[in-house]
Amino acid sequence: MKKVLTTCGYCGCGCNFYLNVEDNRVVGVSPKNDHSISRGQLCIKGWQGHGFVHHKDRLTQPLMRGADGTFYEVSWEEALSYCAKRFQEIKKTYGPSSIGVIGSARCTNEENYLIVKFARSVLGTGNIDHCARLCHSPSVAALADTLGSGAMTNSVNEIEDADVIFVIGSNTTEQHPVIGMRILNAVKKKGAKLIVIDPRKTRLAEYATNYAPVVPGSNLAILNGILHTIVKENLVNQAFIDSFTEGYEAFKSSIEAYSPEVVAPIAGVPEDSIREIARLYAGARTATIVFGMGVTQHITGTKNVGALSNLALITGHIGKESTGINPLRGQNNVQGSSDMAVTPAQLPGYQSLTDDEVARKFVAVWGEGFSREKGKTLGEMIDGANRGETRAMYVVADNLMVSDANLNHVEESIQKLDFLVVQDIFMSETARYAHVILPGASYMEKDGTFTNTERLVQRVREALTPIGNSKADWEILREMFLAMGVAAPYQQPSDIMEEIRTLVPSYGGITYERIEEKGLQWPCPNLEHPGTKYLHQEGKFTRGLGKFTVNEYEATSQRPSAEYPYILTTGRI
Repeated sequence: MKKVLTTCGYCGCGCNFYLNVEDNRVVGVSPKNDHSISRGQLCIKGWQGHGFVHHKDRLTQPLMRGADGTFYEVSWEEALSYCAKRFQEIKKTYGPSSIGVIGSARCTNEENYLIVKFARSVLGTGNIDHCARLCHSPSVAALADTLGSGAMTNSVNEIEDADVIFVIGSNTTEQHPVIGMRILNAVKKKGAKLIVIDPRKTRLAEYATNYAPVVPGSNLAILNGILHTIVKENLVNQAFIDSFTEGYEAFKSSIEAYSPEVVAPIAGVPEDSIREIARLYAGARTATIVFGMGVTQHITGTKNVGALSNLALITGHIGKESTGINPLRGQNNVQGSSDMAVTPAQLPGYQSLTDDEVARKFVAVWGEGFSREKGKTLGEMIDGANRGETRAMYVVADNLMVSDANLNHVEESIQKLDFLVVQDIFMSETARYAHVILPGASYMEKDGTFTNTERLVQRVREALTPIGNSKADWEILREMFLAMGVAAPYQQPSDIMEEIRTLVPSYGGITYERIEEKGLQWPCPNLEHPGTKYLHQEGKFTRGLGKFTVNEYEATSQRPSAEYPYILTTGRI
């Protein structure tokens, strides 16, 4: 039996453990006791969620759909050459903007980087997106706008030392169990005060100093009510505001209308509770905001995150240890896939598509002619397929038929595509409509890196030989480059990371050698840099000054009515 150290492929916590392997099968798991996140602890998925890798339904051979609609096995050479031929035909006939590419938070950083490079430099399209569109894209957009960086400002371990922990829209003990335990430890062992705002009475709510069972869809109203109270009761950190922020006066005027008396009936929370939350948070020595998709998966998701950013800025609760604003990423590498710019509006490292200096840097590596266009989002690609504008899609490790809203619309749309390639480990609902299916590999069957929710870049190691004739996704992508007649000089994933760090400043000091024993948190700009525990230290925001934003509440359709008296909401269990 051999033991292979790797990073968990489930949630954004990024726990480490050893896979115990015998005869190319996982027979058990051993935790890594000195890992900074898991500390020898794992949730039920970490302990037991590995049997799928050996499931009889795994895809093991490339498949093509015949004229009768059934799939038949083909060689890799045949599958890849056919993909290249069809992509080139569609690109020539309808233009690059007719092709869409979907990456994955399940894939490694190296694979997602290749997905972006393939889309922009080979297919010539900016139509690239991934599942963050449906979860934390509002976090990236709002925090990049207000602070300059769309990631957790602090580290997981800092949560335990916060005096006040403000949890909103996150069922943390279920969604991120190891982080949930940090919060419970802070409350039960260290006396931290806990604020919980959530429509559901989660496990954390049972331990809260202040629990606000907010009406679904009214997050922005209650947050503006808290901000109003902080201003009216002069709980602001004026020295911080004057020295390190901009836009305060316009913001201050915008929240005049959100008194607790006005907000209370909207949010379904008593006026006094709103005031108590404001006083507790503003008066803390160290305070951290923790939020999840209960904040972002709303029509007003970006505004909600903007209001949370206002809350940190107005009190100066940012740029210090155990003090900041922390979106908890859902999947194992949704942070890394966002870092690699599997999005239509940026280049890897959140760099501007329109900055000529940035473009010259990418031209030197990618060559002339890569797409600098802001492309379509995932939803816009689906809508485009329905209208005949999106003619082809390349979907890597994503099941659109399950993850996207309005299944019937997605189903109708993807059936209209001229060409659909799905790269996955199972015959998913989406794969059933593909013209070509390419069998990828699970995280246990590949090398690479994941970036967890606290910006920690960690190694993923191949513990198993890919089953059957499946391949690691980076290998498939490399061969797709070659099939399209484009050089791809990568012999191993570390070669790809070397290219990433030449283009992405925050990854500049990250090499496989440096993260062999433990990971590094970006920004890590050079080989001497130790990584960054927390962001925006001493008010030095990535964008220059912290920016207050105006986020007006508006009633949405997410309200019960006589005709539709129920609210349906999502959440992991």
